[in-house]
Amino acid sequence: MALATEKGRLTLGDVVAEPAGAARDAAFQHALEVLRERRDEFNAQGYVPRDFISLLKKAGIFRVAIPEQFGGEPLPPAQFMKKVEQISAVDPATGWVASFGSAPVYFASLPVETQRELYSRSKDIAFAAGMFPMFEAEKVEGGYICSGEWQFASGCKGADLLGIGLKGGPETNGKPLTGLVDRSQVEIIENWDVSGMKATGSHNVRATKVFIPEELTFIRGGEPKIDEPLTRYPVLPYAAQVLAVVALGAARGALDYITEVGAANTSVTGGPAKGNRPAYKTGLAKAEADLRSAQGFFYGTTEEVWAKAVAGEEITDKDKAMLRLAATQAAHVGRDVVLAAYNVVGTGAMFSTHPIQRYVRDGLIPAQHAMLQEFTFEAAGAVMLNLDPGIPSFP
Repeated sequence: MALATEKGRLTLGDVVAEPAGAARDAAFQHALEVLRERRDEFNAQGYVPRDFISLLKKAGIFRVAIPEQFGGEPLPPAQFMKKVEQISAVDPATGWVASFGSAPVYFASLPVETQRELYSRSKDIAFAAGMFPMFEAEKVEGGYICSGEWQFASGCKGADLLGIGLKGGPETNGKPLTGLVDRSQVEIIENWDVSGMKATGSHNVRATKVFIPEELTFIRGGEPKIDEPLTRYPVLPYAAQVLAVVALGAARGALDYITEVGAANTSVTGGPAKGNRPAYKTGLAKAEADLRSAQGFFYGTTEEVWAKAVAGEEITDKDKAMLRLAATQAAHVGRDVVLAAYNVVGTGAMFSTHPIQRYVRDGLIPAQHAMLQEFTFEAAGAVMLNLDPGIPSFP
């Protein structure tokens, strides 16, 4: 079976991660250094370019969720998310794009032969998806003919492989599908006109009568065909977590700034260094405490559920709801901490060129995501009380 498309085989990148260990760690640190130099460039142009995606590939970011069965080197969720948090502390929008290194957990529900061939060709695949709205596909022999325009395809300009959301039919029991397409098969509609997370380049993607072989479709969050610890870890809660951790990174970046730089600044009116002011010291301390508390809940819950996945124990709906709750809490506390940092910086923070603006613009966005909005608190509480959460695909 070949991974064929209407225009030929799927084309994947040829950049390979550095060997695990010191070389890969050095590649990760190098990527962070380059990001500090280029983050303003990425924001100005509105996307993370392919040459920087290549640096993330060398650092192993896009091979963290490929099954060992196919030669992958899967990372426990907490280890991967701490890397995303580090990237986000430098530039949250780039962290958002890097978070999709976890996307191959979805691919575990592809046919086994499809996975084997996909990963035989590359284990460093940058993936982006526009899932909504879901369009009706025409079922034909061997696959689907797809047309439509999908929103929020974060990282699409730097991706090797794209996913699009399709309405399911009788063959999927009505559950929605994701179709995998080569980036050459779709048109990127550059309409990402936003103030926050601009560098994610979350443009629309458009397909016109694109044929997708059935073996390149899967139910998002469907039953995995591979049994390994990472494929046992709840896929939809993980999808929420990798976005929420970006807010924790943004909060860390904001607090690092007000600790290391902002505290030494003096007022234009001639007052003392801001770090000597009671409101500055108190605001910093409370924000640090809030951030560390959210991190503790977030990573502690992750490790508890991961231990169950490793042991092959049942992961209950309440376990999944707790992951979702910890993710939502992280996103909202991250936002609050960023705003607390903005507050203590003072008047200068209002200028668009102020360093804290990067964290304000981007750090507010994760809590706006559908998987992390306020109503997910209520849904988690409902599951804790053995009630219907009232929203689809929860927990």
